[in-house]
Amino acid sequence: MPQALGLTDYGWTPFFQSQLDINDIETLTPVRVMAVHRGHLDVAGPDYDGPIPPFTENGADDEAVTTVGDWLLIDAATHRPRKILTRASLFKRRAAGTSRRTQLIAANVDTLFIVSSCNQDFNIARLERYLALAREAQVTPLIVLTKADLTGDAQDYARQAQALLPGLLVEAVDARNPESLTCLDAWLGTGQTVAVVGSSGVGKSTLTNTLLGTEAIATQGIREDDAKGRHTTTGRALHRLPGGAWLMDTPGMRELQLTDVQDGIDDVFADVVALAAECRFPDCGHNTEPGCAIRDAIDGGELDADRLKRYRKLIAEERFNNESLAERRARFKAFGKMTRNSQKNKRLRRGDG
Repeated sequence: MPQALGLTDYGWTPFFQSQLDINDIETLTPVRVMAVHRGHLDVAGPDYDGPIPPFTENGADDEAVTTVGDWLLIDAATHRPRKILTRASLFKRRAAGTSRRTQLIAANVDTLFIVSSCNQDFNIARLERYLALAREAQVTPLIVLTKADLTGDAQDYARQAQALLPGLLVEAVDARNPESLTCLDAWLGTGQTVAVVGSSGVGKSTLTNTLLGTEAIATQGIREDDAKGRHTTTGRALHRLPGGAWLMDTPGMRELQLTDVQDGIDDVFADVVALAAECRFPDCGHNTEPGCAIRDAIDGGELDADRLKRYRKLIAEERFNNESLAERRARFKAFGKMTRNSQKNKRLRRGDG
C-alpha cells in the first residue's frame, strides 16, 4: 500500500506554516491547487484530495484569484475554500488579446525549466523573456535544450544560452531518454516544484512524459517545413514525479506579454543598465547624444547592438502593458489633439483655413 503523503511532500515549507494562526489550525485544512477548471478546482493534501468550488478572495485585484500551485485553507468539514496563503513566488502575464487584466500562470514554483530546442526554434529574444519572468519572481531558471541528439551543434546552442546571464544553468538533453535527464535530478527533490515553459513543439510534453514515466501529456511533432511546433498542452496542472517533485506543464503561451517585470528585465540586461548609468546625461536616449556610454560600448564591440534593441523592446512592452486603460486613453487623446492642431497650423500657413 502506498505511503500517505505529508504536507512537506506537497511542497509545504516553514514559509507557509508561519502564516497560520491557532484558529486556522483548529478549523481549516491546507491543500494545494493541482489544477484549475472553469467550474471547480482540483486540490490535494494529507487530509483531502478532490474537487472544491472556485475561489477568489475579497477584492478586485487580479491576483486575488486562485492559480495552479497555490496553497489554500479549506473548511475541514465542508471543504469550502476560505483563504489563499501568501505566495512564495508568482508568475503572471497580461492576458492575451486586448484585455487589461493580468493572467496568473503559476504560484509557489521553485525552479523554472525554460525549454528550447537545438533547431530553428532556438530564439534568444524568447529566452530573455522567460528569464525576465523567472528573475522577477525570484525563481531559479534552468534552460533545458532538447533535441540535442539530433544535432552536432548542441554545445554551440548551450554557449549562446549561457551567455545570456552570468552563472545561468543550461543542460542539453534528449527529452525522450530518461538517462539523458538525470542531469535535472538536483532540481527534482521531494516537495520541489518545477514549472516547464517554452514555445510549442520544443519538447515540453515529451520532457514531462519522460520525467513522469508515462504518456500522461499529449504530444505532437514539429512541422517539417519550418521546425515550428504544434500546440499540444491546453491547461496547467501539477504532476507528481516518481522521485517526489511536482512538475507543472504549461501551454506554449504564444502571447507572452510582460507586465510588472521591470526588475526582472533590468536583471537580465544588467550590462545594459550598468552602461546606461555611465552616460553623461541621465535622460540619454542612446542615439546621438554626446557622452553616451552605450553607444561607445557598441562602437567598441563591447555590446551587441541587437541586445540593446531587445532590451528596448521589452522595456517598451512592459511599460505599455502596465499603463492603465485611462492613462492610455488620455495619452491617445492628447496625441490626437496635437495632431489636429499641427494639421490646422499647416493649413493656416498655406492660407487654406
